[in-house]
Amino acid sequence: MNTTGPRAVRIDVRRLLRDTLAPLRPNLVTRPTGRAVRDAIERCLKGAAGAPFVSLIDLARVPVLDFSCADEVVARLLVKYQTPDRPLDAFFLFRAAGDTHRHTVDAVLGRHDLAAVCDLGDGCCHLLGTASEDEGVAWRTLERRRRIAPGGLAPVLGDRGDAVLARLAERRLVFRGPNGTSLALSAVASHRAHT
Repeated sequence: MNTTGPRAVRIDVRRLLRDTLAPLRPNLVTRPTGRAVRDAIERCLKGAAGAPFVSLIDLARVPVLDFSCADEVVARLLVKYQTPDRPLDAFFLFRAAGDTHRHTVDAVLGRHDLAAVCDLGDGCCHLLGTASEDEGVAWRTLERRRRIAPGGLAPVLGDRGDAVLARLAERRLVFRGPNGTSLALSAVASHRAHT
């Protein structure tokens, strides 16, 4: 694991659809389409194997994202990569088309008791899905600061701060380095990502 944190990898789902799956259909509808997109995303991720990385899954140019595709592309991807035996050391940040996708992604995450970091195109990232009040406070504080050293949340959450950041790291919502410093996924993704 490097000391500066993970690298960023960008996957443009619209381009992936156009180039490999459905060149004439820009929408993510039906479960089989979602499954095919998730499989294509996972093939792209294999090329990034090695050190930890944040994968920016860009859905912003996909006009329609239905519940079955959000389940396949967002929820099932998160579930697979949150387990200790995950195939790669990947974190995910989703870029979505504002309120067009927000409701769908939030509902699907809630149904699975998951949370994800989402850029909704409004200049900031949001934590969608389910999170405790402490997790929300810790995540928003880290999002503002971009990086928090061990003990850095004590003024906000007292002695609970480091434990809450550790929980967020287990849920793959923040990156936690070997020295205990936590990085916001948006801070990693804002660096130039390669596809």
